[in-house]
Amino acid sequence: MERIMVVGISAGVGKSTFARRLGEILEIEVTHLDALFWKPGWVEATLEEFAAPQREIVKKPQWIIEGNYSNTFELRLQHADTIIYLELPLYVCLYRVLKRWLTNLGKTRADMGKGCKEQMEWGFLKFIITTYHARKSKMEDRMLRFQSLGPEKKVYKLKNKREIAAFLENMERRRDNVNGALS
Repeated sequence: MERIMVVGISAGVGKSTFARRLGEILEIEVTHLDALFWKPGWVEATLEEFAAPQREIVKKPQWIIEGNYSNTFELRLQHADTIIYLELPLYVCLYRVLKRWLTNLGKTRADMGKGCKEQMEWGFLKFIITTYHARKSKMEDRMLRFQSLGPEKKVYKLKNKREIAAFLENMERRRDNVNGALS
């Protein structure tokens, strides 16, 4: 587990928080795709501006890249050895998006592009609601295709808060066991 994609069913599923925590545990740098895609004032990067840094990151021996972004999914997929897919219920995702908005109102989150202060638009909530089930099917297909690339490709599908917490706790135990053996 050296080149890791953290993806999820929706905004609010916890990709950024999970990736940040996993990066701390594994001591691997985390890249948040939102920070590459959004330029100050919520201006979208061009595809080339967005893809270029990803092409450099995936050449590294270790990385965690968090985010879905279909237009560069294949770029990351070809280099990854692990995909961690988070899939929580729609109502949890919506609750978290609204909570995040209220908590960060007027601030720019660390996982977001510089100069992109937290905002909420009805269109974003509508997008989450109307695409949730279609994305679920699409992500399932992507995970199967990834695993078909070879036996060394691992997929972890975490479907509730308990599974997410257990996965991170397991990673911490593995790290502590390795560090204890080296002492």
